[in-house]
Amino acid sequence: MADMTTRERIVAEADRLFYERGYELTSFSDIADAVGISRGNFYYHFKSKDEILDAVIGKRMMNTSGMLETWETQSHSPSERIKSFILIVVTNRAQIIRHGCPVGTLCSELAKIGHPAQPQSNQLFALFRTWLCQQFVLLGHETDADSLAMHVLAFSQGIALLAQAFQDERFIQREAERMCAWLDGVADEVRV
Repeated sequence: MADMTTRERIVAEADRLFYERGYELTSFSDIADAVGISRGNFYYHFKSKDEILDAVIGKRMMNTSGMLETWETQSHSPSERIKSFILIVVTNRAQIIRHGCPVGTLCSELAKIGHPAQPQSNQLFALFRTWLCQQFVLLGHETDADSLAMHVLAFSQGIALLAQAFQDERFIQREAERMCAWLDGVADEVRV
């Protein structure tokens, strides 16, 4: 974090705290303490918690776009790219067990409190949905690409919720393997 600007450090710590504690339970003081700055210095960069939330959502959008681009360059197969998305629950299982899905928890919390940034946070899901849909089109499922994309999104959110509820890493691994096997079947349908 040493190479980051103060503003970037504030956004990074706010992102972490919003994920771990929730948006409503994270105060200006919590973020300032985590960054190691005074509240006056904090207010120089952000005037309200909503400004920080906007910056956090923007950061998550940028990071998600970058991750999707990386998957695009690492694999020429749409099936393998979709598996990268599926396996993210395995890769991030420790954090998911403790705090749930970072996208799902934020969207859910903002919806519960009727926060005006809820539509903005929902764009994270829309980004995944659009990308997954494109992968299913490339896989040969033009007519049902969106419903398949939503199925994969629903899977990831269900896994995250149940993994957090039951604190079971084996469950995450088992369900991810089942989803990958399902995807292999979907890919095979096109080849037949």
